Amino acid sequence: MKSVLLVVSNPTVSTTTNWPVGFWLSELTHPYDVLSATGHQLTIASPDGGKVEWDALSDPTHESGYSKHDTLSLKYLDDADFLALLENTPKIGDLDLSGFDAILVAGGQAPMFTFQDADSLQEAFEAFYASGKPSIALCHGTSLLLYLQEGNRPFVEGKVMTGFTNEEEDQADASVGMKVMPFRIEEEAIKLGAHFKKAEPWTPYVVRDGHLITGQQQESGQAVAEELVRYFEGT
Repeated sequence: MKSVLLVVSNPTVSTTTNWPVGFWLSELTHPYDVLSATGHQLTIASPDGGKVEWDALSDPTHESGYSKHDTLSLKYLDDADFLALLENTPKIGDLDLSGFDAILVAGGQAPMFTFQDADSLQEAFEAFYASGKPSIALCHGTSLLLYLQEGNRPFVEGKVMTGFTNEEEDQADASVGMKVMPFRIEEEAIKLGAHFKKAEPWTPYVVRDGHLITGQQQESGQAVAEELVRYFEGT
């Protein structure tokens, strides 16, 4: 059994849409489901600690129907023990990170507005990676990688990764009729020297480069967790 640190963003308000934003529900529930079912010990934390909230559009009961296909998350919306974990998450900076075997950073809208200043999370991810532990980021959670350094170089330089794509941003913008995100992960990663890979929009897709694992978008939560399980198993 391994111990995995699951990180979600703290809630904030989008500077582009003025909506309250948080983490994407399926990007927590799907990895949580896979990893708990395979016997791993899980801790849900956030950069600032305290109560965390999911994006409204990621709620399968939301009136928009945007995430109505996410039947797994419906189960967790009725799980009082799981919901209690989101009421008062530990602050990353208060944790003894040496006791964890991997870190997995979920996405959502809030990471695009909060991870740039999330120093404790940046330091934690760099430390996990430098120590050779599996280091995972998913969807807009991969924005974290853009702020990291490895020595005197951008962390993503020369690394193979994926993340929310330009095509997916185009479709997200079109669906709400406005620009949703302040920048595009694919564009910025390429500027920093990453080898950015992608599948068709909304297709589960995972890239593993050594012990760095990235997932393309919210449909990839199960796949990144399964890739982590394979890593633990040495396959």
